[in-house]
Amino acid sequence: MPDPSALDDAHARPASEVLTVLDATATGLTASEAAARLSRHGPNSLPGARPRPSILRFLAQFNNALIYFLLAGAGAAAALGHFVDAGVILAVVIVNAVVGFLQEGKAESALNAIRSMIAPKASVLRDGRRISVGMADLVPGDVVLIEAGDRVPADLRLIAARNLLVDEAILTGESVASTKEVDPVEAGAALGDRRSMAFSGTLVAAGQGSGVVTATGTATQIGRISTLLREVETLTTPLLRQINAFARRFTLLAFVGAALIFAFAVSLRGYAWDEALMAVVALAVGLIPEGLPAVITITLAIGVQRMAARRAVIRRLPAVETLGATSIICSDKTGTLTRNEMTVGRVVTADGVTVVQGAGYDPKGHDFNPVPAVRDLLRAGLLCNDAELHPGTWKVEGDPMEGALIAAAMKAGLDPATERAARRLDAIPFDAQHRFMATLHDVPGRNRVMLVKGAPERILAMCTDQASGAGAQPLDHAYWTNRIAETGREGERVLGYATKPMPDGTARIDFPDVRDGLTFLGITGFIDPPRPEAIAAIAECHGAGIDVRMITGDHAETATAIARQLGLAPDPQVLTGKDLDAIPDADLAGAVARTQVFARTSPEHKLRIVRALQSQGNVVAMTGDGVNDAPSLKQADVGIAMGIKGTEAAKEAAEIVLMDDNFASIVAAVREGRTVHDNIRKVIAWTLPTNGGEALTVVTAILLNFALPMTPVQILWVNLILAATLGLVLAFEPSEPGVMARAPRKADAGLLTPFMVWRIVFVSLLFTAISLAVFFWALNQGRDIAEARTVVVNTLVVLEIFYLFNIRYLHMTSFTLTGVKGTGPVLAAIALVVTGQLAFTYLPVMHRIFDSRPLGLLDGLAIILIGAMTLGVLEIEKHLLRDRFGPA
Repeated sequence: MPDPSALDDAHARPASEVLTVLDATATGLTASEAAARLSRHGPNSLPGARPRPSILRFLAQFNNALIYFLLAGAGAAAALGHFVDAGVILAVVIVNAVVGFLQEGKAESALNAIRSMIAPKASVLRDGRRISVGMADLVPGDVVLIEAGDRVPADLRLIAARNLLVDEAILTGESVASTKEVDPVEAGAALGDRRSMAFSGTLVAAGQGSGVVTATGTATQIGRISTLLREVETLTTPLLRQINAFARRFTLLAFVGAALIFAFAVSLRGYAWDEALMAVVALAVGLIPEGLPAVITITLAIGVQRMAARRAVIRRLPAVETLGATSIICSDKTGTLTRNEMTVGRVVTADGVTVVQGAGYDPKGHDFNPVPAVRDLLRAGLLCNDAELHPGTWKVEGDPMEGALIAAAMKAGLDPATERAARRLDAIPFDAQHRFMATLHDVPGRNRVMLVKGAPERILAMCTDQASGAGAQPLDHAYWTNRIAETGREGERVLGYATKPMPDGTARIDFPDVRDGLTFLGITGFIDPPRPEAIAAIAECHGAGIDVRMITGDHAETATAIARQLGLAPDPQVLTGKDLDAIPDADLAGAVARTQVFARTSPEHKLRIVRALQSQGNVVAMTGDGVNDAPSLKQADVGIAMGIKGTEAAKEAAEIVLMDDNFASIVAAVREGRTVHDNIRKVIAWTLPTNGGEALTVVTAILLNFALPMTPVQILWVNLILAATLGLVLAFEPSEPGVMARAPRKADAGLLTPFMVWRIVFVSLLFTAISLAVFFWALNQGRDIAEARTVVVNTLVVLEIFYLFNIRYLHMTSFTLTGVKGTGPVLAAIALVVTGQLAFTYLPVMHRIFDSRPLGLLDGLAIILIGAMTLGVLEIEKHLLRDRFGPA
């Protein structure tokens, strides 16, 4: 048998030729031939992802420069005998690794989710008999029988089709089921236009048919998506890239600095090596931001909790922050920006246009009282109709457009049960060749009536007159041609309707009965309406400097109309899949940057679009709900899947799942992501200068050869009391005003802005100067060195409390009522710190451990005054220099 790969153009060949190439017949293969082909081609299944061993996934969480630094700090603390602090550092490292291990690893399950969409059983012809076989046992050349409700088990070239409609939304994004026929189509037809094919994983919505298997397993269209998914590398997030780069630089600086200070102390200052080692370890421990990974993880986890309250599930912690950096959202249309529910938007009769209100299949609250001509048309649409609309759930069984006709009729006051009492006597099913459907009814009071529905041009050709409020009129072809074109330009799908009285006793209808003599009733325009909340969400995205692009498998006209209604652009620019194929890679980025709508796209097109946008430095978020979206969801910096209508493959490939399928939740996620990033920068901007102040105090003492203002154990105390309190509360900060009025930060922007770098240096030097000043002031008053060191420790802690109030607002002053009051977590943390410092200063047991001394009331008041004055200095500095350095 020839290689099935030679049948990539099976859709363009006659069915008889495809059977010949596959050495098969319309009665199926023999059992022995099927077994031979199965051994040759392998099972009709998709390979799963090869999971990494759990131990390797866990150990990979430690592969981070900052984690190495923390482990070194724990070793240094343990070497000094500070086992409690060493234990705290190790606990932070382990917790960070466990959280990462549990939250990540979703890529391995994405392929298995796609595999589960393949039909487990298939009806085939073997030895001329219909039998049921396992999906994995299908081979090229098998003849498969499909009917309504079946999931297509392999790629089929249809050899018979009767009223066959296939829902291909998971592959093409098309919201309307595709009409299938056996005639070949053009070789270059897009996936959604290959009417002679039924693709693996798609759902038969109506009718029945049979087809010969042309591709199985990874050779199918859904199998190609599976292969694409395996070839996409998982990207690290901007946050992780920045944290790792920062950690590497910080680690190198800290160790080089410690080594230089140790050498200087021993060689030039005459320190004993063990004394110098203790001082240098104190310096290193003071610099190590041991709580930073845990606080960053907690900050992200709080963002996850806030998003959960908005019905969004975060599959990976950093995805919250990444979404805050998003500069472009690439959104699927069907079910994401639109309701995925066809709706009759207008009814056009000879008397004019009637706009039908409401969206979706639920008719409640949108009743209207139509003129008789409109009512007659909607009655025709209700009777010449094979769909069912279930009240309460408002779910359609059958063709979505026919379901929309039922909903429109109910809005007009027509009851389906009552109207369908007009018994259907016969029908001519819809077929793509003649492009209409006709039904014969016994209508009480009107005897036998034939109703016809289909392509408006086809229906008009069979009509001799038109209905109107004044009765039958001569058919106005020019009027209807203009109305049909006008409706099509609005991106609406158009159906025409006609009627013809039949002689009494007529029991059957055939094609000669519909050839002429019909009365044209009018047309309806259908559209999958935009979600109202999506329109507002897109407007807010534009206000936040975020572009929204629509990528869909739908037709260009429909997509453009929806884009205009959504407000993507006043005049949306469109590229189709064929246009993209004609654009070389060198020119693709520029073309994509100018385009808002991409229509008739395949999974490969979506990947190219996302990669082109990323090549320009954009942080790209991709939303979607179908199998066809899974590769681009995984390629994007953050993938967002729909939780209700989304496939499992899309959910598994995404970092975020919206449980309410609400595009507006993305805006809330962007807000939360920006808040999370602000809070992470606040944590770093608070941690580094406070640690820097402690370290510089030790360095200055060594360089200038005077007693250390704090002992190593006192430095550890400051780290211990502050890291678990003040260092954590910034993770709970709410959004600053105007967070959604700022442009997205650049993907390659540093974690710290120039102003934040200046702030870290300035605050470190300021804290060092104040600490040394109070140290020498206490010594000059005749106090012993232990009491002077106690003054320094308390001063540093108070300075860090006041600095916390300053750093809570990066983009505005902290001198507001809200800023002064603080939040619940801030006040609770300050209460804990104050309690700890009172114990440090006044409890005898703490005196023995930390060599501290009690201080007087005036000392305490003076220290608080110093803290308040420092806050004032920092607020003035922030006001004067923030804009000069650029955005904070």
